[in-house]
Amino acid sequence: MFSNYWLAVSILAVVAVLSVRTGKLTATAGLTGFIVGLLIFAGAGFTGVTMLAVFFLLGTIATSWGMRKKQRLGLAENDKGQRKAGQVIANAGVAAILGLLAITLPDLMIFCRIMMAASFASAAADTLSSELGVLYGKKFYNIITFKKDTRGLDGVVSFEGTMLGVLGSICIALVFSISLGFSIQFFLIVIAGTVGNLVDSVLGATVERKHHFNNNAVNFLNTAIAALAGLCLMLLTNIS
Repeated sequence: MFSNYWLAVSILAVVAVLSVRTGKLTATAGLTGFIVGLLIFAGAGFTGVTMLAVFFLLGTIATSWGMRKKQRLGLAENDKGQRKAGQVIANAGVAAILGLLAITLPDLMIFCRIMMAASFASAAADTLSSELGVLYGKKFYNIITFKKDTRGLDGVVSFEGTMLGVLGSICIALVFSISLGFSIQFFLIVIAGTVGNLVDSVLGATVERKHHFNNNAVNFLNTAIAALAGLCLMLLTNIS
């Protein structure tokens, strides 16, 4: 266990440094990611770290994918998608809190781990549906009114983007299941991640458009809601 801890510390430190050096993260974001990664490892071991890595990899690829077209459409992120500390906390902060909770209350560890997976599933779904949906979506609708709306605006969804989001949730559920075994938990994680992603769009169409919340706050909320959805689904299916 002690050797696993130092291996995790080494891996997280190397990834943080490389991410900063390659411009994927700011220096502050790199340090924040390292601390968040340690908390996730403490609560879910290498399964948690792998889910974090897969989310980060999916997000990096999706953000860079079709960058020229996004720039032409005015939909590219600032700083070429370089992540700041606030974005790290927004996407992985809930997972870090659950990691801390898992080691504080070990009897609830399985609940915390599935909730953690659900939060990552939502974060991955949101990133893929947002970054790739604007490229491959055919028709775009306001999630509240279901009327046609402008591509790229907060709360605007497409069928293609939503399905890409489901694929993101499936990727996280696969990582969890490969490590801890395939069961109904796989489907619970995918469902909870999809719920979180849809809630993100609802929040985008309402409080974010009205500038009550910024994007980081909305992302934190969608991962938290996905975690709670995962908990509710576990209780409904009597997972213990």
